Amino acid sequence: MRATLPKPFTALILAALLGACAHPERHGQEIAGFVPGLGEIMAQTATRHAKLWFAGQAQNWDLAAYEVDELHEGIEDAGKYHPTHKQIRQPIPDLLALYLDQPLAELDQAVTAKNQQAFIANYDKLTAACNACHQATEFGFNVVVRPSFNPFANQAF
Repeated sequence: MRATLPKPFTALILAALLGACAHPERHGQEIAGFVPGLGEIMAQTATRHAKLWFAGQAQNWDLAAYEVDELHEGIEDAGKYHPTHKQIRQPIPDLLALYLDQPLAELDQAVTAKNQQAFIANYDKLTAACNACHQATEFGFNVVVRPSFNPFANQAF
């Protein structure tokens, strides 16, 4: 009999594996010609978004700061590797800056201040900004929310 993981865990494992591919140069060597897809970068971004929520809820400010930094890096990679994408009319780096720079900066400030109320408010602003960007780019079917359960059973927050 073959054991299967619940769907959320399967998705989490897949996102982690795809995320490992998103930064090949950070693993000691560049893979010639490899460009992570925007979907892979965004899947990793969704994972970071969720982990950030649980870190903030646990007031693990070091982990929250790490996840904010990783979000910055992922957003930077999205613009670097995908300056354009499918039917999106505006350059991706411009859209990311327009929608995400301010909410990420405010969230970073809340984490640095170790202010949980400001963290929650700014996390929600970041989430709203992600959804506004998705709407503006005709990817509004991809709705980001606060995580409703912790799929990271292997991490202490």
